This record gives sequence, structure tokens and C-alpha cells, in this order.
Amino acid sequence: MERQLVVFRSELGWIGLAGAGRTVERLSMGHAAADEVRERMARDLPDGWSDRNWWPELRRRLVDYASGTADDFRDVEVAMKGLTPFGRRVVTALRRIGYGRRIAYGELAAKAGAPGAARAVGSVMSHNRVPLIIPCHRVIAAGGKLGGFSAPQGLSLKQRLLDLEAAGR
Repeated sequence: MERQLVVFRSELGWIGLAGAGRTVERLSMGHAAADEVRERMARDLPDGWSDRNWWPELRRRLVDYASGTADDFRDVEVAMKGLTPFGRRVVTALRRIGYGRRIAYGELAAKAGAPGAARAVGSVMSHNRVPLIIPCHRVIAAGGKLGGFSAPQGLSLKQRLLDLEAAGR
């Protein structure tokens, strides 16, 4: 199956979306320019990607989400290659956390069957290759602190995503 990439603008900045068929392998967001996204995606993706208008429906949904339309993307399949069994459980549990909701790292660890593994959940989140669709922005530290976020705009983008979802609930 041909592996494809599309780069587009949204209210959250430029987004790069890559995958094959109907499976997303990589999403990068919050970039200031299309070239910045392409550079980032070139570092993250192996050779063999076609730059085209892949999956226009998902692209529209992401643009709508960035403009404030509620969407949890639970129906979108993501590639889980490279994840450990624990990482898969974390991602599966996280995808059940609804739009506009938040969960602490420790709570997510418990939902993934590993109470006390909050730091390990943080590690899984820091390696998330498909933010928004795997909504790592909804995972916060104990006491309501933001924790981390590795997108280009860092914690300011995480807060913006949380505010966007809170307004749309």
C-alpha cells in the first residue's frame, strides 16, 4: 500500500499527516510553516512517502477540530508498531478518554493495568507519534499541572488544546 503524506494549515498551525490506506502513522502539528512540517516529517519518516492530498475527510476533520468542532477521532485507526504491550494498553485506555476530559498520568497507568507507573505513562506520551488522534494533551500531572508536551509550541499548545476542548463541551 502506498504511504502518503499531506501538509495543511489549521487554526493550530501547520499540520502534517502521514499514513497508508486508512491507518495514520504520524501526525505533527503546531508548526509555523509548511516547510517546517515537511522538515520534521522527513526526519521522522523513512523514505518512500508520496506528498499528496491523502485522506481528505480526516484532513477536514482535523481542520474543523482546530476551529473548535468536537471530535474524539476514536474511529481513526493508528499504527501501533514499535509500542510495547504496556504502551499499547496505555494508548488504548487513553483513546477512551472523551473530548474535553482530562486524566492524570497515574490514573491512566491504573486504567492500563499498571498502578504506580505514572512515569512510564509519561514516557509513552512523550513518544506519541499521532497527537490529537491519540490525545496525549488530555494527560495531566497530579494536582492539575500540565505536565509535558513535545509539540513545537510545547505547553502553550497543550493548554490551547485543553481550552479548545473545554469550550466545545
